[in-house]
Amino acid sequence: MPIRMIIVDDHPVVRDGLRGIFTADDAFEVVGEAADGPEALAVAMQTNPDVVLMDLRMPKMSGAEVIRRLREQTPGIHVLVLTTFDDDADVLPAIEQGATGYLLKDTPRAELRRAVRAAARGETVLSPSVVGVLTHRVRTPEQQTLSRREFEVLGLIARGATNREIAAKLFITEATVKTHLLHIFAKLKVNDRAAAVAAAYETGLLKPAAGS
Repeated sequence: MPIRMIIVDDHPVVRDGLRGIFTADDAFEVVGEAADGPEALAVAMQTNPDVVLMDLRMPKMSGAEVIRRLREQTPGIHVLVLTTFDDDADVLPAIEQGATGYLLKDTPRAELRRAVRAAARGETVLSPSVVGVLTHRVRTPEQQTLSRREFEVLGLIARGATNREIAAKLFITEATVKTHLLHIFAKLKVNDRAAAVAAAYETGLLKPAAGS
């Protein structure tokens, strides 16, 4: 069964180019297009796609707001952001609202098709430059205390939960879990999950269970 997708971009030439990339492959079916956020919401409601491939900067509604509403409207939908921008002012809100992935428009065709396949499976897809933005952001956090959600994620990690299990438990995406993990690692000055849990116990952020 082909992956059903809609393409959202305010430039018709871009939409035509993207449509050509995917209609040439039987693994995909482009079931709709939209030029702005409100139209994207309407088309998604009508077509119920597996993946929404969308630009972030469009008229009428911010990309992050479109992502939030798409995921509220159709909880199982996967949003793959495709844009020319990779600064954190755009990246972080999109990921925090539940974008499954974030790629730049210079992504090669074959890689773009692989990314849509991965997004349809719910896998996180981030271009290297976007990973760099996130890493830079979390290496220089404005404050070192964990947020409530970061503390929740850390507690679930300590109990052995996987990213998928954490996402299901907290009703967020795996991409958002990974963002929280980056923040936690930076704030605790560690590089992996085990070290984060050890540091949390050492500093008293987490308390050993009674009787352990």
